[in-house]
Amino acid sequence: MTGPGSKWPWRTSLTARILAVNIIALALLAGSLFYIDSYRKELLAERFILATAEAQIAAEGLAENRPEDVREKLVRIGAGQDLRLRLYDAKGKLVADSFELGEPSFRFVDPKSESWLQDAARVLDRGMDFLLGTAPIPAYVDPEETGADHWPEIAEAAASDATVIVQRRAPDSTPVINAATPISDKGAVLMTTRNARDITQNVRDARQTLAIIVGAALAISILLSLFLARTIAQPLRTLVRAAVRVRSGRDRQVEVPRLPDRRDEIGMLARAISDMTAALRQRIDAVETFAADVSHELKNPLTSLRSAIETLPRVDDSELRTQLLDIARQDVRRVDRLVTEIAEASRIDAELSRTDFERVDLPRLLRALVAERDNRGVNGSGGVPITCSGENLFAAGDASRLERVFHNLIDNAVSFSPPGAPIEIEISGRAETVEVAVSDHGPGIPDAARERVFERFHSVRPAGEAFGQHSGLGLAIARTIVEAHFGTLDASRREDGETGARLVVSLPAWRDE
Repeated sequence: MTGPGSKWPWRTSLTARILAVNIIALALLAGSLFYIDSYRKELLAERFILATAEAQIAAEGLAENRPEDVREKLVRIGAGQDLRLRLYDAKGKLVADSFELGEPSFRFVDPKSESWLQDAARVLDRGMDFLLGTAPIPAYVDPEETGADHWPEIAEAAASDATVIVQRRAPDSTPVINAATPISDKGAVLMTTRNARDITQNVRDARQTLAIIVGAALAISILLSLFLARTIAQPLRTLVRAAVRVRSGRDRQVEVPRLPDRRDEIGMLARAISDMTAALRQRIDAVETFAADVSHELKNPLTSLRSAIETLPRVDDSELRTQLLDIARQDVRRVDRLVTEIAEASRIDAELSRTDFERVDLPRLLRALVAERDNRGVNGSGGVPITCSGENLFAAGDASRLERVFHNLIDNAVSFSPPGAPIEIEISGRAETVEVAVSDHGPGIPDAARERVFERFHSVRPAGEAFGQHSGLGLAIARTIVEAHFGTLDASRREDGETGARLVVSLPAWRDE
């Protein structure tokens, strides 16, 4: 079960998440700084082995020298190997010290004499030791007394008859390595001391190099992350602000940025939102216009009906009363027709959006429609003949809705056709579309009105037709259905040059998969 806090990352901004992802990866890389401690341990281990070998070789050399030559040998070895050599007898008394017999081969660095950079390096060393839990290393201190009691490694080497290595810390925090080894069987012990400053410097150099790489990578990553976040988050915020303004509806002229220069997913999203907003505005405007038109169209017959009903009680003339009743009946039929057509127009889009298109046999559908109209005798007062010809083609769509389209087109053609003038229906195919043209011999449609005839409630009545016989929705409904089938419905002149209108329906052809 998802807990209330499990979605916390999604509550943070996109910029913060991009930065976090990139910085976490670099933080893992920075963790490699801790592995430098193992590098330091390896260097110390190698230096311990070297110190052991140096002490043993020096002890063997001293054992072979005459007592009077030992001091000279100590000075020579110390100067040549940068070591301090101290020789203790079996009782732990200091016999000889190379630093007292000659010039010291090394000196401890005073931290106060170094720059602040070295102080910072020592602080970093202590910080890394603390994080890694490194055991504290005792400080190297030269005792005031010269006896071996101050150096436990001497007693341990004499007791075990083996070389003993001990690490201590110089004043500047560099390692000091003491190696105590017995000299033959005389009970004497030789102790060598080396200040391995190079180990600390090597570790610091490696750490500094890695730190510079990580720091540079971190800076570059942050800059790239901010650039990436800006190219992603900023246009998204712009789209959000535009969407909020569109939602509030305070500014009908809000322009949703299309980001034409962006060819990525954000550009696609911007253009999709812009197109969606434009379509939404068109739909809202269409609904508002439709509502206003409905109000206007219903007001006329209702006003006429109200006038007839209010006048009826005051009229005694039977003939006039009959005329008023006829007007009322005609207005009621007109209102009923309007309500039916309005309801049909309102639910077309919703119904077609849920319809699965099937193969529609257009010639068969049109022949059946023409036969049904002939049987009902609805092809005009003079019985306008209707012919159907063309290829045997199939369209993709909803048969019942397409039947309504052609029924409306034939109704329109019948209304304007002179008695006895035929209506021609032609079926043809073009590429991946099927065309059905309905042509009449009426007065035709003026060029300026060829788009207006498809507007809702726009009605041009034929000469002599009674008012209210047409709602002005027939062709608008037909075009809506055709466009929902991804087709077109256009008006033009007859192709043979004769007088009349030609309405052409273009539909996608059925394709067998």
